[in-house]
Amino acid sequence: MDSSCSSEVEFEFLPLFRVFKDGVVERLRGTETVPPSDVPQNGVVSKDVVISPETGLSARLFLPTTATPDRKLPILIYIHGGGFVIESPFSPLYHPHVVSLASAANVIAVSVHYRRPPEHPIPIPHDDTWDAFQWVAAHSSGQGPEPWLNHHAKFDRVFFAGDSAGANIAHNMAMRAGTTQPPNVKICGIVLVHPYFGNNGPDRLWNYLCPSGVHNSLFNPAVDTKLSILGCGKVLIFVAGKDLLKDRGFCYYEAVKKSGWGGAVEIVESEGEEHVFHLFNPDCDKARALIQKFASFMNQD
Repeated sequence: MDSSCSSEVEFEFLPLFRVFKDGVVERLRGTETVPPSDVPQNGVVSKDVVISPETGLSARLFLPTTATPDRKLPILIYIHGGGFVIESPFSPLYHPHVVSLASAANVIAVSVHYRRPPEHPIPIPHDDTWDAFQWVAAHSSGQGPEPWLNHHAKFDRVFFAGDSAGANIAHNMAMRAGTTQPPNVKICGIVLVHPYFGNNGPDRLWNYLCPSGVHNSLFNPAVDTKLSILGCGKVLIFVAGKDLLKDRGFCYYEAVKKSGWGGAVEIVESEGEEHVFHLFNPDCDKARALIQKFASFMNQD
């Protein structure tokens, strides 16, 4: 093989990543990390756990210092975005974001570090997130490997949430739960922030990351004839006014309403804002409003 092929680009999706013909993946952003902290940040401590040594599936856990054995807290399973390819629960964008959510809503958060494409093609990120959920659910008896979940988690109040690609995964977790939900666990709702869903046109990124091409319902739930089986009681969708994905969020909202599903669905638009603006400008008024609405959604019956 010509050694020059190592510098030849097979695929690139700027400004996120490129893949060379020798299989090397170069992530152009979203590679920075910050450590967990046993010193409270905004009233929340954090630590990292390995869920599956075989696959490398792991998570960062977040626990409000208000937690006591006598006061169980809801569980938020958070799935980060980044086009499925970049970012992690350990990044300087997502660590403080999940700290803010755990603090504002007073919930235990499990931020999933799924295996990422293109090395691990779709649906591996979805399968990993389901495995992380099963791992969380295994603590419902109080006999799991993680003390924070054994002692402080309220398993009849579980929420999935994510932004962008993570919102795609969160929706699909609720779909799986519609047919297969662990005993002693109740998924109350899902929160989809600026979801990365498909429409009726081709999508260059999805087609590359999902080479089998057989998972259209994962990408475009608006055409999923089984949408009515969503395994939760309520759905909250956030869209941003200047986001190219905004119309897809509204399309999903309308599809859920018309599907025959028996839950409650709500959509909130942040006017004049870009995709995942709240991660890059978390102190702006609209980002704070998003966090508060997110927290209120989890705390309402």
